[in-house]
Order: sequence, then structure tokens, then C-alpha cells
Amino acid sequence: MAHLGPVLGGSVAACSLIAALFFLKFWRRTGDRFFLLFSAAFTVDAGSRFLLAAVAVSDTTEPMYYVPRLVTFGLILTAIIQKNAGRNAQDPRNSD
Repeated sequence: MAHLGPVLGGSVAACSLIAALFFLKFWRRTGDRFFLLFSAAFTVDAGSRFLLAAVAVSDTTEPMYYVPRLVTFGLILTAIIQKNAGRNAQDPRNSD
């Protein structure tokens, strides 16, 4: 029961990697940068979670463990903002 944390961390990392591969597949089909940024975000998330599961961590409250999550959420936010900015520029109702 003591080794359940790394096992669950590894399974979450694998699920993030699967999500990244799905978004990469959608990007290859559509060429939409939105999917590429989401794939990159989930790849960063999978890598950070794998490292946390594989390495014996003394203190997970250190800021360096939150930097990959900050990058992940930054990529997702960038993808959403770019997608909405492109939509507003093409919207004919947005004629100021």
C-alpha cells in the first residue's frame, strides 16, 4: 500500500500522454494550432508527472514542481486565447 502513490502517478502520466497523442492526431488532420498547443501541454504534464512518480521527492511543495504545471496551463490558456482571437477577427458581426 505504501507504493501506491508512484503507481497512480505513473498511470496519470500515461493518461496525459494518451491525451497528448489524441490532440496530436487531431492537429495532423486539421492543421489547427489549437490542437498542437494542447498536445504540447499534455506532453509537458505527462513528463512532469512521470518524473514525480519516478524520482524520490523530498518535498513536493518546492516551487520547481509547479513550474511544469504553470507551463502546461500557460499553453492551454494561449491556445484558447489564440482560438478566440482568430474567431473574433473573422466574425462579420464584429465590425467596429
